[in-house]
Amino acid sequence: MTIAPSNVTDRIVDVAGSGIRLLEGGSGQPLLLLHHSTGSAGWLPLYERLAESFSVMVPDLPGYGQSMRPAWAREPRDLAILMHQLLDSQGLDQAVLVGSGFGGFIAAEMATMNQQRLSRLVLIGAAGIRPNEGEILDQMMLPHVDYLKAGFSDDDSFERHFSAEVSPEVAELWDFSREMTARLTWKPYMFNLRLVHLLAGVPTPTLLVWGEHDRVIPLDCGRQYENALPNARLEVLQGAGHAVDIEQPEALARLIVSHTEVAE
Repeated sequence: MTIAPSNVTDRIVDVAGSGIRLLEGGSGQPLLLLHHSTGSAGWLPLYERLAESFSVMVPDLPGYGQSMRPAWAREPRDLAILMHQLLDSQGLDQAVLVGSGFGGFIAAEMATMNQQRLSRLVLIGAAGIRPNEGEILDQMMLPHVDYLKAGFSDDDSFERHFSAEVSPEVAELWDFSREMTARLTWKPYMFNLRLVHLLAGVPTPTLLVWGEHDRVIPLDCGRQYENALPNARLEVLQGAGHAVDIEQPEALARLIVSHTEVAE
C-alpha cells in the first residue's frame, strides 16, 4: 500500500448521502480510474505517471477502503450509477474512464449508461463478460493471498510489490474488499449476461489491455469486449499478469496517453 504524496489531495465527497474517499492529482483532462476488487492500494506509480498528462481522480469504490458502504447496493450497476453521480458532484460533463479488473466491469457498465460523458474508455483485464474459454478465477474459493499472487505474472513479481509477509493493514483491506465484492458479484460471479449486448451501443473509442499471463480474467474476455464494442482495440502486454497496472505502470501509462492522443 502506498501513501498519497503531498501533491495529491485526499478528501471525502458526498454522493447520494454516502461519503466516498477521493484521491486527486495532476492537471489536464479529467481521468477517473476505478480499482480492482481487492481495493485501492493508495496512490500508485501508474497514477503518478498519468498525472503528468491528466487530472487524475481515484476513488475508493463505495464499500471499499475508506468509502462508506451503501447497504442497498447489490450489483456492479449500482456502483456504476454512483460513479456517474460522483462525476456529477464534481461538475464534470466529460472524462476519460479507466477501469482495472472489477473496476473495468463497473467502467463498462458506466459506458452503457452514458456514452457522451466518456471521451475515451480504457478497460484493463476487465471482468463483466462470461468467458467462452476458461473461467474467471473465483477469489471466494482461495486464501486471499493466493488470489493476489495469481494476479501477477509469477510469485517473484508479487513479492517485489507486496513482500512475502503481508502486513495486517493490507490483509484487513483485502478482507473488507472481498466481503463487498461478494455482495455485488456472487451470482453470477463477475459477469453480467446483459452487458455484452448493451456494448454494441457504445461508440466510445476504447482501449482494451490484457496481460499475457492473466490467470484471473481470461484473454477470451478481452477478445469478446473487442468484438462487442464498435470502436475498440486490444493490446496484450507481454510478461504481465492480471495486475498490469502494478507490474507494468510505465507501459500501461504510455498506452493510455497514446490512446487519448490518437483519438483526438
